[in-house]
Amino acid sequence: MLTRRSPPTPSRRADLCIRTLAMPADTNANGDIFGGWLLSQMDVGGGVFASKVAKSRTVTVAIDAMNFRKPVYVGDLVSVHATLVRLGRTSITVHLEAWVLRRRAQQAILVTDGNFTYVSIDEHGQPQPIQRDGATITT
Repeated sequence: MLTRRSPPTPSRRADLCIRTLAMPADTNANGDIFGGWLLSQMDVGGGVFASKVAKSRTVTVAIDAMNFRKPVYVGDLVSVHATLVRLGRTSITVHLEAWVLRRRAQQAILVTDGNFTYVSIDEHGQPQPIQRDGATITT
């Protein structure tokens, strides 16, 4: 018996953080969407997620394990999804995935993923303990 495998899709656990359209102004010299633009969209989405978890302002302190899997083209609808990897005393590590829906396509394609770390900061820009459910995380 033949079974059809489901196409890959963002995890049900992942939060949709940002969705935007890749435009001509976002291209590199070859006419493809510039990797730096995509990285910045992921950072914005990850920052939204991290701030929601920390219930405070957050800043990016590290980006690692980035994988640029497929190109992004003008007209692609880019969606960034986040999953919590680690919650520390002042920091949050988030796994981010960028998926695109190409024109006239039915299925999303994973184009980029990576881990981003954010730190919760106070009004003076200093690291602060993350509050969760009314308690400060101490581990």
